[in-house]
Amino acid sequence: MKPVSILTMLTVAAGFLTVTTFAEDQKQDKDTPGYDYATRGTVLHKSDGGFIARILIDEANLGSDEVEIAELTFPVGYTGGGHLHDAIEIFYVLSGRFGHNVNGKAAILEPGELGIVKPGDTVEHSVHGDTPAVVLTIWAPGGAAAPDFSRIPSKPIAKKE
Repeated sequence: MKPVSILTMLTVAAGFLTVTTFAEDQKQDKDTPGYDYATRGTVLHKSDGGFIARILIDEANLGSDEVEIAELTFPVGYTGGGHLHDAIEIFYVLSGRFGHNVNGKAAILEPGELGIVKPGDTVEHSVHGDTPAVVLTIWAPGGAAAPDFSRIPSKPIAKKE
């Protein structure tokens, strides 16, 4: 099976957003849509340990919190502790080998593969091999569903004109 490109994943996510917000968008003034038509993202978080979170879509550029999307880079040797989720979390591996253990069932995801976490699941993540794992991550709904990256140094991403 041919791996799905990041462009395809973002297109699918954008289609989902279009369908779920179509009725609301019809009510908005076309000159002030309430969301960015094109974006580079909103915030870039970088830790000293090599973890990077590039927040691509959130309430700041979407205008609502139905979904959040980020490109996450996990450094070589990363092993995260188990944590519980109260929303859907989807990982699409762009590069590297990403350990994905859900409710005790372990998998190592390769580029082009997806990992899914549903509400009530406990998940642990890790990096396998000698290269960082880069994953496109989708949280639905957004808002409180996405992790709190506030402890990681950040800078705003310049708005696309």
